Amino acid sequence: MTFFSEVLRGLWKENPTFRIVLGMCPTLAVTTSLQNGLGMGVATLFVLIGSNVLISLVRNVIPDKVRIPCYIVIAATLVTMVDLLMKAYTPALSKSLGIFIPLIVVNCIILGRAEAYASKNPPLMSLADGLGMGLGFTLSLSVISTVRELLGNGSITVWGSLAWNLKDYTSILLVTLPPGGFITLGCLLAAMNKYEIRLAERQGRSYSPARPANCRQCVIGCWNPDGPAKPGA
Repeated sequence: MTFFSEVLRGLWKENPTFRIVLGMCPTLAVTTSLQNGLGMGVATLFVLIGSNVLISLVRNVIPDKVRIPCYIVIAATLVTMVDLLMKAYTPALSKSLGIFIPLIVVNCIILGRAEAYASKNPPLMSLADGLGMGLGFTLSLSVISTVRELLGNGSITVWGSLAWNLKDYTSILLVTLPPGGFITLGCLLAAMNKYEIRLAERQGRSYSPARPANCRQCVIGCWNPDGPAKPGA
C-alpha cells in the first residue's frame, strides 16, 4: 500500500464522518458555519498527524497495559498546543469553538487511529493515515457546515469578513438548530449510500453499506457484553 493510497482512503472509502461515522459530537455541534467547520477540521488534522507519527515512533517502547493513557497524554499535549495557538492568533474562532477544541483529546477518531493503525505501522505510513483521515474529517465538516449555513442563514462565511450572502433569502431556522445537524447528516449519508449503490450497479458488483463504528466494534476494546473489559480484544 502506497503513501498516496493511504491518504485517499481517508478521503472517501473510510471517511471518518460519512463512512465510519466517528466524531459525531463536534460534527453536529460546530458545523453551523463553514468557518467553524474548517477551524475544527484543521485543528483535528494537526492533532491526528502529530499523534499518529509520535505514537508510531514510540510504539515499541510503550508497555501494552498503559498504551491508552500514553496515547491520551500525547494527544493532550498536541491539543494544548493547538488550543494556545488558536487563542493567540484566532481568538474569535477559539471562542466560537469553545470546549470542543479541548475535547479533541477524547475524539474517537484520534484514539481509534492511534490504536488501529499508528501503533502497528511505521511513521511514514502513519503520517499518511493521519493526513488522509484528517483531510477527510475536514472535508466532511466543511460540506455539512456549508449546507447548514447556506440553508439556515443564506450565507457562507469562509473566514472572518470573507463571506457570501444570498439576497432576499428566507432562512430555515431548523437547519441551524441541533435537530438540523442530525437531519443534514442523515440526508448526506443517504445521498452517499445512493451514489455507492448506483456505482456498484454500473460496475456489476454487490454493495454493502459502510458499517458504523460503535462500542461493540470499538478498536480500543473497552466494551465487553460478557464480562469485564478486555483491553486489546
